[in-house]
Amino acid sequence: MKARSARRHRWNNRLQTLLLVGAMSLILALSAWLLLGETAWWLALVSLGMVLLFAPRMPVEWMLRGAGARPLRPGQAPELNRLVRQLAGRAGLEQPPQLFWLPGTVPNAFTVGDGRRASIALSDGLFRLLDYPELAGVLAHEISHIRNHDIRLMTLADTVTRITQMLSMLAQLLLLLCIPLWLFGLVAVSFTGVALLILAPVISALLQLALSRSREYRADLDACELTGDPGALARALQKLEWQEGHWLRRLIWRRKPDSAPSLLRSHPPTDERIRRLLAQARARRAPLFPEDGPGGRGSGTDLFHRR
Repeated sequence: MKARSARRHRWNNRLQTLLLVGAMSLILALSAWLLLGETAWWLALVSLGMVLLFAPRMPVEWMLRGAGARPLRPGQAPELNRLVRQLAGRAGLEQPPQLFWLPGTVPNAFTVGDGRRASIALSDGLFRLLDYPELAGVLAHEISHIRNHDIRLMTLADTVTRITQMLSMLAQLLLLLCIPLWLFGLVAVSFTGVALLILAPVISALLQLALSRSREYRADLDACELTGDPGALARALQKLEWQEGHWLRRLIWRRKPDSAPSLLRSHPPTDERIRRLLAQARARRAPLFPEDGPGGRGSGTDLFHRR
């Protein structure tokens, strides 16, 4: 029953992703048609494909080194690289992602690149905050993003939104230029079409945020399958959520107040993610990674040699 439920959840997630990306592409095509005419809608889609296929890609290492990151070689972080190899093997990746260490006390983890060129950056603050099972959950979450090609998908969504914004700005500029002609009755202006062109980038951006939240839920679920320990990822999310608030704000409020409406968030509410993870934890038995791994529960994880 659990396997059937997991498969149903995956198919629902894929259908939701397809609908969101399709809706964004439809908005882009409609914007191009309203601005450029009946035969121009496909030009926007072709240009989108050309951008994704032929746009130069900055090497991942340059991006990370620009942020002050340095690679974590197997000799520097043997346990950490062994953990990533295990998770990557369970995820079916052709090769494990390259690990990078970021300076700074703010706990953070993110993935850049895709496929064989993927890399995961972990901040020093993250190592000091999380224990071994929690760090395994965070790494499994990032590796799930790589397996699901979420970076490529979100790049596509971002490109669609940017092109839609460009068309909207062009439409508004043309409207300003046509106002004198419209006042003298020399041209006709469809204010319905103008309104749609102005609203199009807003709708596309909201759909992009919804897509991002959907991929985060999917990565959480897949991370549970890779580690078998949803509770560890839930604890990691709770620590990260608590760490984001200022110490004085945490002292005054037991719970950090919401800084933005849920509709405008790129990530789902942490409470909801934790609730889903704990529901998964209650349905499982034992984690695949022991809690007495390097670092231990409740202590900072020192899995590489700092210099």
